[in-house]
Amino acid sequence: MKKLLLSLLSLTMAVLPVSAASPDLPKSKSVVPQEVYKQPVPGLTAKEMQKFREGERVFTNFWIAVNNPVIPLVWDLSQSGPAGGEWGLGPLFMATNCAGCHLNAGRGRALDASGLRVFQQLLRLSISGETPHGGPKPDPNYGNDIQSFDMVTRTDPDARAGEGEVFIDWVTSDFTFPDGSTIELRKPSVRIENLNFGPLADSILTSLRNTQALLGMGYLEAVSEKDILKQVEKQKAMGLNGRPNYVRDDINNKTSLGRFGWKANQPSIKQQIASAFLGDIGITSAIYPKQNCTPVQKECLAAITGKAPELRPELWEPITFWSQTLDVPAQRNRDKPEFKTGEKLFETAGCAGCHVPEMRTGKYAAVPKLSNKLIRSYTDLLLHDMGPELADGRPDFKASGSDWRTPPLWGVGLSMQVNASNSFLHDGRARNLLEAIMWHGGEAKEARDKFIAYTQKQRGDLIFFLSSI
Repeated sequence: MKKLLLSLLSLTMAVLPVSAASPDLPKSKSVVPQEVYKQPVPGLTAKEMQKFREGERVFTNFWIAVNNPVIPLVWDLSQSGPAGGEWGLGPLFMATNCAGCHLNAGRGRALDASGLRVFQQLLRLSISGETPHGGPKPDPNYGNDIQSFDMVTRTDPDARAGEGEVFIDWVTSDFTFPDGSTIELRKPSVRIENLNFGPLADSILTSLRNTQALLGMGYLEAVSEKDILKQVEKQKAMGLNGRPNYVRDDINNKTSLGRFGWKANQPSIKQQIASAFLGDIGITSAIYPKQNCTPVQKECLAAITGKAPELRPELWEPITFWSQTLDVPAQRNRDKPEFKTGEKLFETAGCAGCHVPEMRTGKYAAVPKLSNKLIRSYTDLLLHDMGPELADGRPDFKASGSDWRTPPLWGVGLSMQVNASNSFLHDGRARNLLEAIMWHGGEAKEARDKFIAYTQKQRGDLIFFLSSI
């Protein structure tokens, strides 16, 4: 793992121009390739830039366990921890900071070898039924996902850390195009071993999830619900069935439109952040004040010693603002014939029906300068049935076991330079954009079949277009 992280951090420090992928917005300064997803939207004031940088600090800072015997408790636990860290890690966790999985604000990288433990992915869990608000019902012993690490003092010194270990074995198959060219596809087979708190429920539902890139989230939050719902009606006329997810809004204590997450199960950036802090790092907040220890995890419950909430307002507000104001790179190669041809082929195949090229933001009180902007996000923020090959069988509010939110495509061609990851789709199975297209089914099957029928040159032009937006 350490060698991998070092290799990611040693990418070439060339310089590229960056700006939001919108004709409405000006170009910003040049940046090094790794940081192309971490740039602020243009026009922030000095005070806003200070808040942006503070949010970035929260994103990158490590969290430290309050009951860590190595660190003497001489700091005020209401303040930042030693060496710029923060108190409150665990008791159960998957990472010690946000950047551990979202390196440079990018997507996770699925390791290519079989038999390895998950690195920047997690395994969602639920059982049959729903919570009182209609969400997935957690496993009684393990909760909403498998946490692989802990800061728990165990009575058995030989006990393994965390709740259990998750491994991925890749199952491969070959596909031959009509023109004779071939491609290897892979899908994950997940193994769960060394469970510490008894068996999983008999009706357990699991879903492997890859870390998503964070760029442009504020623009997507700024699109009005009314405009999103207009896409539903447009798509009906096209024979598509895009649907909104309506989910629990814990901040406002109501049901709201879902926008974020693989199944659009989060209504806002602020709630998404609080949910990730609790689930991935073990950090409590005002809306999630209780740790994820289940009743059978006695030592985990005994390890809760810190003050709540750990995600204090002076941390939660800046990282929310930072996430809302991350810009999007400018489109590239627009004057090249491959781009123009690929764009037409993208539309001809029907890809643009769900990956809607342009949307306009509405009034956005959180960051007013993002209001009324034309954006090229290539998403409709709606759920679509993607067929049995991509199904996880795990419902999430209004999303079925084969439904997925259309992911935005802006900036995908820069993913490799950001953190050496081209792991696409919800479980990271696709190693490039070509493989990602080939897994499309359900509502997207007709578009995929048209792509398959293209010549090799045409397929290359379409991929060139996607890599440039």
